[in-house]
Amino acid sequence: MNPEKIFSISSDQDFNEVALEIFQFQYANNSVYRKFSDLLKIDPQQINKIENIPFLPIDLFKNHTILSSEQKIQKTFTSSGTTGTKTSKHHVTDLSIYEQSFNLCFKKFYGDIQDYAVLALLPSYLERDGSSLIYMAQHLIEKSVHPDSGFYLDNLTELKEKLISLDSNGQKVLLIGVSFALLDLVEDFQFKLKNTIVMETGGMKGRRKEMIREELHSILKNGFGIASIHSEYGMTELLSQAYSLGNGVFDCPPWMKILIRDPEDAQSYLLNNSTGGINVIDLANINSCSFIATQDLGKKSENNAIEIMGRFDNSDIRGCNLLVL
Repeated sequence: MNPEKIFSISSDQDFNEVALEIFQFQYANNSVYRKFSDLLKIDPQQINKIENIPFLPIDLFKNHTILSSEQKIQKTFTSSGTTGTKTSKHHVTDLSIYEQSFNLCFKKFYGDIQDYAVLALLPSYLERDGSSLIYMAQHLIEKSVHPDSGFYLDNLTELKEKLISLDSNGQKVLLIGVSFALLDLVEDFQFKLKNTIVMETGGMKGRRKEMIREELHSILKNGFGIASIHSEYGMTELLSQAYSLGNGVFDCPPWMKILIRDPEDAQSYLLNNSTGGINVIDLANINSCSFIATQDLGKKSENNAIEIMGRFDNSDIRGCNLLVL
């Protein structure tokens, strides 16, 4: 399928048609996905709406090669993981699709990247290889063509001075950071920012105890002197991201959709405003798997806005883990 068909989706009807087409393609060309679907006794000819499509448990990216393409792998993105745990591997055969996805998504939510200085505070990601977030941030930094755009590791004083200087000069700034590092920054320094978007990418990465979003955002809003904290919802296994412009409510780009499954029955879906497991359709994942059952909890409102509520307490996705090899 031509990626332009994915990135030109403009309606639910377009999305559903392309998603069903990609399901048939991936069932035919992805041996792991086909085996999983067969274990669920799925008849691909009977799949006529996206709710009937089987969603691959995200854990299978840890133990299996999830590919729907015979093209050479250009890059393998890996999850961070904790010591002693297996990491997910997302094999990407066409990096241009990932680049098109995050560039178009950024433009949809934030406008022209060249309007921004991009400051990336992502120490835990920079300290390892294979981060899809670092790959995206590097490209945004380069595309911003601003001389002060760049990565910051432990040099918080330099970042503080750069942030204050840019913001006070009226420069639009995107500060994208992992949660624990943003907390480190506002514990050391106080800000009153007027032209800066602060975007947290989630996760304490073992550096601090986890806290609920409301508490995290309250501390960050006070520390940076701003009215809202933006968030990114993405993961190693996806080539698209959802964004929150504040209040922890996420919107997806037109080629990505989130469904809320019943935690007790993985093949059923919940009504709006009910909390359940998050299933993601990411059509940019055409060469791996576009239909993924995550371990995250969320709920959807009537206007399709998504709240991310946390993660399942156990690692099992009930009713999904049929494929153990």
